[in-house]
Amino acid sequence: MTNPAHGPAHSPVVQSFFDRPTGSLQYVFHCPATMQGAVVDPVWNYDAKAVATWTDSADEIEAYLRDTGITPAWILDTHPHADHLSSARILSERFGGVPRGIGEKVREVQALWQKLYNWSPEETPDGGCWDRLFAEGDEFMVGNIPVRVMLSPGHTLASITYVAGDAAFVHDTLMMPESGSSRADFPGGSAAVLWDSLQAILALPGDTRLYIGHDYPAKEAAPRCMATVAEHLARNAHVKAGTVREEYIARREARDATLALPERMIAALQVNLRGGALPAAEADGHSYLKMPVNRFAPR
Repeated sequence: MTNPAHGPAHSPVVQSFFDRPTGSLQYVFHCPATMQGAVVDPVWNYDAKAVATWTDSADEIEAYLRDTGITPAWILDTHPHADHLSSARILSERFGGVPRGIGEKVREVQALWQKLYNWSPEETPDGGCWDRLFAEGDEFMVGNIPVRVMLSPGHTLASITYVAGDAAFVHDTLMMPESGSSRADFPGGSAAVLWDSLQAILALPGDTRLYIGHDYPAKEAAPRCMATVAEHLARNAHVKAGTVREEYIARREARDATLALPERMIAALQVNLRGGALPAAEADGHSYLKMPVNRFAPR
């Protein structure tokens, strides 16, 4: 029996965008029949040394949407990112208030980081920073493309995957097959939980296109962003078919123990847990970020 949500009539057109400084992949997918689309994981450019933001990545996505005539129905984040700031709010405002969504477990991440940042109750963000908090199994439409939400934690507590027809936006779970999988050592992360999420993603039909969250190509080389479920099962360096759970967990944890924190993490979470908004401006009209000292061990 044919799955009605998995076939030519439900195959979105996907365009990727790459932010080389962070290795971040951003996406626009759309329904070719209706030209309705969605933006996934857009970047708000940030210079950590100058503590300055600009909008080149958002500008590029906006120009693509307007030039192609795609009407965005959603601006979607897969999780509160640690390596870049989200421009979801910026793009939403530019298109008249397009609804923004993220996974419902973002509340747990907000509570975790409230302690790390020592936010007061008044400044602690809540789930109301987004228009919709998605739960496991939630479904919505983008034009004629059915989109299903899968909870896929491990990298973060709140990570979700958007399965849009025959494409899935799997964020920081899998990398390209040669690179294996994403790290799982951030606060609230777990290699064991990530293993379970990877197995659920790899149980999707073999021809499902899996769009990843990051690639780190050599200088001047083009990034890669997609491989099918079948390709991952055949040759993923960490989780190809036949991989033993305990071996994966040991390998992932050993690798993660050698990794430094992302350069932008302390800044990024303060913005991303507010749905892509800076902290409220103080009396001088400027926003300020907190830097928790000695809360993380150097590596």
